[in-house]
Amino acid sequence: MAIELKVPEISEGVDTASVSEILVSEGDQIEEDQGVIAVETDKASTEIPATSAGTVKEIKVSEGDEVSVGDVILILEETDENSEESEEKKDDKEQSSKKNKSEEAEESSEEKEKKPQDKGDDHEEKPDEQEKDETKTKGEATEKSSEEESTSKKKSSTEVHASPGVRRIARELDVNIQEIEGSGESGRITEKDVREHKEGRKGKSSIQQLELPDFSQWGAIETKPLNSIKTTTAKNVLQSWQSIPHVFQFGEADISGIEKYIEDHKEEVDKAGGKLTLTAILTKVVATALHKFPVFNASVDMENEEMILKKYVNINIAVDTEEGLLVPVIKNADQKSIKDLSIEISEIAQKARDQELSKEDMEGGNFSISNLGGIGGTNFTPIVYHPQVAILGVSQATTKPVYINDNFEPRSMLPLSLSYDHRLIDGADGASFMNWMVQALEDPYEALLG
Repeated sequence: MAIELKVPEISEGVDTASVSEILVSEGDQIEEDQGVIAVETDKASTEIPATSAGTVKEIKVSEGDEVSVGDVILILEETDENSEESEEKKDDKEQSSKKNKSEEAEESSEEKEKKPQDKGDDHEEKPDEQEKDETKTKGEATEKSSEEESTSKKKSSTEVHASPGVRRIARELDVNIQEIEGSGESGRITEKDVREHKEGRKGKSSIQQLELPDFSQWGAIETKPLNSIKTTTAKNVLQSWQSIPHVFQFGEADISGIEKYIEDHKEEVDKAGGKLTLTAILTKVVATALHKFPVFNASVDMENEEMILKKYVNINIAVDTEEGLLVPVIKNADQKSIKDLSIEISEIAQKARDQELSKEDMEGGNFSISNLGGIGGTNFTPIVYHPQVAILGVSQATTKPVYINDNFEPRSMLPLSLSYDHRLIDGADGASFMNWMVQALEDPYEALLG
């Protein structure tokens, strides 16, 4: 029997919603209460469940459609499994009854023929009967096993409990969500389950956390939950540190000329709505370096044993916020002037501090720059962001005496730290990249125009 599944009341005072995702396809076998579409309102995102089990005959909505309470979502061909099972049992019982009557008739006929014979013949019939019973039992066990296996397969292909957001992440990561065993309440699939499945792990994370002692035995303590930014950062850097063999290269560049350039042009950039900083100039110099050293603009694919060389230059800029470290992306940095980069970096840094970064602002980076010069320090070793292969760390510039033309002159020296993935980049490449960066910062006109 065909039935219509309609949009129920979504929430109090909400009559319309936007279809964000179709969770089933035509021809799918679905269970009662299984989510069939996901909808979004200005208040929340939720799944619309099926009110009956059956086969999806026709889907009446598409992603992006506006739907109202009472609108038809899909046409479902309802299946009465209980009736089918009852009919099967009835048929089995009738066949069994007929079989038993036939066997009884045969046995009665045989007994009449063998009645005058010795009693020992009765014992010869029992192995045959036992063999029949064993064959019948084995057949029933095999049939039952097949039914259980079929039910198990059906369950795994239909009963998937996950939120629309988790389903979207699974789709973006090219993960078959039906293959995942959920660790959430009532077997619900979480974002963590999807990401761990993508990494080839099932169930709990393979990362072994060291057990902590009870610190309260030595004095007063206070616990605070990690916010989402710090939690995500912690997972990402741990994964990067464990999967990427890091090598660190250090350098020191005389940026006295660049500091003068910033002083001479900062007012011009201010009027354009940006802020001329060393980070903007570093972004332009790094963008040029990535063309000269394309291996630093690549990623490693160990599964297929190949490197992925990117023809575009997108650079992550680390931004310190009250909630934690964020690394938004400057897209096509090689195609922009220093003034344009200054304006864009100022804008995206403010968006990061205001927690207004979009998903697109955070994706697609090829190389990262982390500038801690405004805070202080002499050198540090930043962790490469997977799936990138390198990151440049910048510390605070200090005035040092530099021997030039037989004299010592006060110069502003900038400490640089380059971290890179040794699976793809060897020491010679790392040293060459750092040397070019130092020379480019000391003579940016030649580097950028050469």
